[in-house]
Order: sequence, then C-alpha cells, then structure tokens
Amino acid sequence: MTTRRRLSDLLGSAEFARAYTVVALTAVFSSFTIEHAASHVTLATIIAVLCVLGAWVLWVRREELSLLRIAPSSLLAFLAWALVSIVWTTDKSSTAFGWMELFGFAFLAVTVGHIRDTLQTVRALGDSLRFLLLVSLGLEILSGVLLDTPFTFLGIQGDLAVGGPVQGIFGSRNMLGFVTVIALITFVVEWRSQSLTARIAVPSIALASLLAFFSSSPTVLVLAAAVGVVAVALAIVRHAPAERRTIVQWVLGVLVALALAAAFALRHVIIALLDAGSDFSIRATLWNTILDFVALKPVEGWGWFGSWARGEFPFTYINFLLDDHHQSALNAYFDVLLQLGTAGLVLFLLFGGIATVRSWLVASVRRSVVYAWTPLMLVTLAVESMFESFTLVGAGWFMLVLCALRAGQTRSWRESIDAAHTGAIPTLRPER
Repeated sequence: MTTRRRLSDLLGSAEFARAYTVVALTAVFSSFTIEHAASHVTLATIIAVLCVLGAWVLWVRREELSLLRIAPSSLLAFLAWALVSIVWTTDKSSTAFGWMELFGFAFLAVTVGHIRDTLQTVRALGDSLRFLLLVSLGLEILSGVLLDTPFTFLGIQGDLAVGGPVQGIFGSRNMLGFVTVIALITFVVEWRSQSLTARIAVPSIALASLLAFFSSSPTVLVLAAAVGVVAVALAIVRHAPAERRTIVQWVLGVLVALALAAAFALRHVIIALLDAGSDFSIRATLWNTILDFVALKPVEGWGWFGSWARGEFPFTYINFLLDDHHQSALNAYFDVLLQLGTAGLVLFLLFGGIATVRSWLVASVRRSVVYAWTPLMLVTLAVESMFESFTLVGAGWFMLVLCALRAGQTRSWRESIDAAHTGAIPTLRPER
C-alpha cells in the first residue's frame, strides 16, 4: 500500500474525523487565549492549518458529499456580500483580513458538519467544553485564591475569592456566560441522549452552572430564560399528536409574539430587575451613535471588518465620540448594519432565520432529544446577538454556521434536486 493511499485512509477514517472535530472545537473556543498568550499570527496559523486539513478530508470523502449541499445558500450569499464590500470599504487590507477570518471559521464549521453527525458533534463539543471549563476554573482558583494576582495576559482578573466576576480563558464575563449556556445545553442533551452517564453528566452540569454563577453576567439569566421557554415549547410540540401539531405551532407562535411585545413594553422593569440599567444605558448610547453612521451609508455599510480591534474608521471615531474603547457594537445586528448595511442585515437575518425554522421543524417531528440541540443552540445565538457581537467572530460565528449547516442537511431545496438525480423521494416523516 502506497504512502498516499495510507494517508487517504487515515484522513477518511472515523477516528481522524473525531480527533479533528475535537481539536477544531478546542482551538475555536480557546481562540482568545491562543491569541493573547501567543499572538494573532499564531491563531491565524492554527486556523489555516485546520482549514487545509479540513479541505483535504473533504476531498478524500468527496464521494460521500454533494456539491449542492456543501453549504447553505444563505451563508454563501452573506459571505459574498461581505467580500464585495472590499470595493467600498475604508481599508481594503483590513476588510480582506477580516473576511478571511470570517471564511476560515465558517470553513471549519462546514467541515465538521460534513464529517460528523449531530450526536457525534454534540459529544465532541461536550468533551471540548468540559476541558476548557475545567481549565478556566483551575486558572481562576490559581489566580484568585492561591496566588491572589491577576493573569492579565489571559484577561483573568483574579476575583474568584470575592465572588467574581470571573472570565476564565474566554476574555470577558459575558463570553464566559455565553459559553456556559452552550455547555449546559450540550451537557443536558448528552445526558438525555444517553451519551453520558450521570457520573459524568451531573458534575459537568454543576461545573458549567458554577462558572455561569461566578461570571455575574446579566445575559446569562436572559439566555437561560429564553432557552427554558423554547425547550418547554419544543417539548409541547414534540409530544402533541401529529394531526394537531400545526395548530399547536401556530398557537405557540402567537404566544411568543405576545410575549415579545410584553417584554418590549416592560423593558425598563426587566432591566431594573436584572440590575443592568447602567449596562443597557451604555449600549443604548452606542447604538444611537451607530445609527448616525449607518444613515451615511444605509444600504452597503462601511465595509466588513469583524471585530473593531483593528482601529479603522468609523470605529475609532465612534469610540472617540463616546470616550470609550468598544471593540464591537455590543449587538450583532447593529454590527452587521454598520458594516454591511441593510442589505447585509437582511442576508444575516435570512441566514439565521431560515436555519432556526428548519431546525425547529425537524426537532418537532423527531423524537430523539439530540434533534433539539440545534434549535436550542440557534435560539441562544439569536438572543445573545442582542447583547453582544459574539455570533460574528470566533466561536459564536462557528456555532452559527455549524447549526445552519446541520439544519439545512435535513430540510433543504437541495434534497429535491439530489432526489431528481438519484430517484429517491426526500421525506421527513413525523415520529409519533
């Protein structure tokens, strides 16, 4: 057997697929630590190497793949618009680098989505997050209790002994809170799908809950409430008789619309209960300033940059006006609106919205609890996007692309095209 054949067998094996997935997930979720402990170049190199390996794996598995279903069309449209923005951007090189970062994380998600099924992805994500949360807790104990000194190069302030907030290896308390919610959903799905025994699942859930508490992130409560409501609604739909399921869906849809209207009307009361008045005031001021700049380029935006860390116009000027140092719009929707205009925002909403609807429809007719993971994750990403821009960079963007791909693999117009060539009839029969 030739060396090339052996290498192809290795890259196409299930063992390599699992190892690649765990490594990719760990690298993506620890990107802040990699960048600050080493450098941005180191992180870019790691992502680039993983992308090359991923492309090689997809090539080896090409007979298992369909070109039409390689990625959601809404994702391709959003990436294309972000790339086209290089024409009118204020800094072409920064936009090019920002787009490559966007594409790199998306490509990793597409690769993982094609070489692992949903349950395998959930298990790999669970293993990765258990490790990263344990490392976070260990470093917080070392910094805040044993040494009583901050690890500034990792963004760890060492406040565990005084009750937090803690950041772990994720850079901020809000990012830690976001990751803990993702972890809790994943750990519970692992447990309910019998992928984990209680001996591992219960300590994992306790670990994520502990770090969520010490993060002192106000968004954790909002995310937990949103996920809880969606989980209950999904359980009601999944247990409804097949002939009544459509009616139940519409009733829940109306209730959700009324709940959102009530939340908007009572927003000041809710903000006061969460003790997030000053935090929301900062965000409101930032968003109003962003809208002033959006009005100057309403359709196309100022060009794609991703994070504001590079310091280009108009981001530097917005921070100058506010006498602050924001590195994002603190809202993914406002960030897309500023950078890619209303056209980009529409594409982004279509991308996330179509994925959410598809995943909900699949989860509502499939009895296995693992199908609930995707819509719960997409709801988490959608709600988090109202408070932070995590879904546009790094782990948040990776998870959005992965979940959208997962949703599109079961419900997509591409199935009909594939069926026309294979003679198969694509169906999604409800499980009673």
